[in-house]
Amino acid sequence: MEKLSSLPNIGKTLEEKLNQVGIHSPEELHEAGAENALLRVRAIDESACINMLLALEGAIQGIRWHGISNSRKEELKQFLRMNNIPLTPLAQKS
Repeated sequence: MEKLSSLPNIGKTLEEKLNQVGIHSPEELHEAGAENALLRVRAIDESACINMLLALEGAIQGIRWHGISNSRKEELKQFLRMNNIPLTPLAQKS
């Protein structure tokens, strides 16, 4: 099975978080979609924000997140707003 970390934007840390929420392969990530995957990760990591959402979307598209179209970025930002998710990362509690 191909590892999630073989996709653009997915490092070891994000791969581990995705594994914790039941997403173990690129196919499972594609099936879940970026928005659903982010909601699942937020259940275990409230710091998940636009950066992670863009990373997930880019991984699904097979591109670096910088290459996501501006219209899709706006759709993703609107998704965050509709779900009351901050666009910026929350400060880590010490």
